[in-house]
Amino acid sequence: MIRILFACVGNSCRSQIAEAFCRALGRDVECASAGSKPAAALQPDTIAVMREVGIDLTQAQPKSFKDLPDLKYDYLVTMGCEVDCPFLPGVKVVQWGIPDPYGKGIDEYRRVRELIRSEVTNLLAHLGHLASNRPDSHQPLA
Repeated sequence: MIRILFACVGNSCRSQIAEAFCRALGRDVECASAGSKPAAALQPDTIAVMREVGIDLTQAQPKSFKDLPDLKYDYLVTMGCEVDCPFLPGVKVVQWGIPDPYGKGIDEYRRVRELIRSEVTNLLAHLGHLASNRPDSHQPLA
């Protein structure tokens, strides 16, 4: 089991999307997200674009680093923003250059969602923790 923490400033969009995809696509992985200055609520467009891909974020709430359980994370993934992350000894830091879609309309949220889905998929595959949802195409031996 590995633990991945996704971080951005508001924890109302990008890091929440990353956490949701990590949960949906990961195997033997614990995912969390937080922000250095959490917003009051998730952005409505965040909830809408994730609903389009079958992931419900209506109950998700922005969190600060202080709100997280005292767990040892293996990876800290930043979204490419200037975020003041806590010092986490022994954590490998991964920095992504994901643009902030806030205030740029639903199409930008969709574009960012797909960028994040790709990054999460690649990270999980690289770490050997990508769940295989493909049906078995092997033919039974006769």
